Amino acid sequence: MTGSKLTKKDYLKTTLRAYFLQNGFNYSNYQGLGYSLVMYPSLKKLYGDQPERLAQELKDNNEFYNTNPNLLPFITSIHLAMADRGMSYSEIRGIKMALMGPLAGIGDSLSQFCLAPLFSTIFASMAMDGISIAPLLFLFCMNFVLLLLKLIMGNYGMKLGTSMIDKLSEQMGAISDAAGMIGVTVIAGLAAAFVKINVAISFAAGEMQEGVKQSTVDIQAMLDKVAPALLPVLYTILMYYLIKKKNVTTYWLVLITVVLGVVLSYLGILR
Repeated sequence: MTGSKLTKKDYLKTTLRAYFLQNGFNYSNYQGLGYSLVMYPSLKKLYGDQPERLAQELKDNNEFYNTNPNLLPFITSIHLAMADRGMSYSEIRGIKMALMGPLAGIGDSLSQFCLAPLFSTIFASMAMDGISIAPLLFLFCMNFVLLLLKLIMGNYGMKLGTSMIDKLSEQMGAISDAAGMIGVTVIAGLAAAFVKINVAISFAAGEMQEGVKQSTVDIQAMLDKVAPALLPVLYTILMYYLIKKKNVTTYWLVLITVVLGVVLSYLGILR
């Protein structure tokens, strides 16, 4: 790659460092710290002569991230290809975030619900037949296939990233913006699907008459008809506001959520 600081060896090193992704896992930014750790040698090679820029890149990459470690090399290789061509993190971030969710689902399904059951069935059967080395064979085969998957994804990401940038360099801003929109859409869908807030309040409507059953108004049912998942979205916006504007840490947000959930449930406001 003409004019590039990074070599195939750098891409390979970053691919193998995908094993470090979970090393810094925490509830504040999930794999953010691990992502920075994975990228550090290559980022240092790119920005080592600019200490402030290197520090800022590491800080930017320390934000929230959560994907499957086995498909991570596809993301990091595209990231490095874009950074190697002088693109800023703001341009890279949209694609990085857009790939996070889909590859997390694909990677988890492949490793946990395809490869693991397949090898477990094979080598558990061998173990039951008295082959004592079966557990070691399971570990070897499982890890060999996952390593091969990392290498393939890293190499494919490098080729795709460099060719994509060469052909679409003038349109990368628009592509990054579109990828960012996709990422925001995915996150918004997750908020509506996984944040559960249900109002438990209901009240009787109308006067009780002989022989006529009094109707009951369910607040949650009314909200579901007017604006489904309104409360989860509003609560997610509140959390975002507290993080971005008030610099509240994730640990405090978890504590606030637990306390509010317990208190409001005890009072009969939420269920």
